[in-house]
Amino acid sequence: MTTTVPRFEELAAPSHWRTVEFISDLHLQASEPATVAAWQHYLQTTTADALFILGDLFEVWVGDDAIHEPGSFEAQGCAALQAAAQRRPVYFMHGNRDFLAGPAFFAHCGITGLADPTVLVFDGQRFVLSHGDLLCLDDVDYQRFRVQARSAGWQERFLAQPLAVRRAQARGIRQESEARKQSGAIYADVDGVAAIDWLTAAHARTLIHGHTHQPASHALTPGLQRVVLSDWDATAHPPRAEVLRLTTQGLERVALAPMSERS
Repeated sequence: MTTTVPRFEELAAPSHWRTVEFISDLHLQASEPATVAAWQHYLQTTTADALFILGDLFEVWVGDDAIHEPGSFEAQGCAALQAAAQRRPVYFMHGNRDFLAGPAFFAHCGITGLADPTVLVFDGQRFVLSHGDLLCLDDVDYQRFRVQARSAGWQERFLAQPLAVRRAQARGIRQESEARKQSGAIYADVDGVAAIDWLTAAHARTLIHGHTHQPASHALTPGLQRVVLSDWDATAHPPRAEVLRLTTQGLERVALAPMSERS
């Protein structure tokens, strides 16, 4: 499957920014309290000038109206984002699990939506930011679903259903995803040629993305690279909770200490 190079939004970092951080694929859900706690602790302690969340912060997002359901997990997550956004700018890019996060979500949390892809201009350098799913061209079935699910008509029909029905459908999707994972199914990776095309069109050297859960840095051609963010799982052995930090000195992976090691 081929894709055309998309139009790039552009964000110029203010001159006073010295440190920005990127996270993605936390897949937050009520059944994983340790990962939720690690994320909340990170939000409270990071000293970054800005935070970029590049998709799949939540395991699933069934609609902005879930925020107003008393005691809901969505309400708790938004409260944490709201508090974080009062201390520094927080940018949020849709992933393949939370693409239904809408205007009410952004307004309630006080965070800024980020188009996929976006070029971040920081310290004179250009970085392409993406969730990454759009570049997994070999996953043809998913790409077809993505086009369908991002359409206004599909979203209107889904969101018109009662919240309880949407939650039940989301549980079914999670169960199917977990079954596929347990079966050892091989997931498509980012297409290298397409990544090079994006970087060339954006006049950038580095693509930063998530989605694949395969954290690594890949040299594409001399001078071009893609850097993959880590997913988070505080119950894994060893635990995974990693931040990608960008400063004037470059990119650095920072593994956050497990909760058990914090005083």
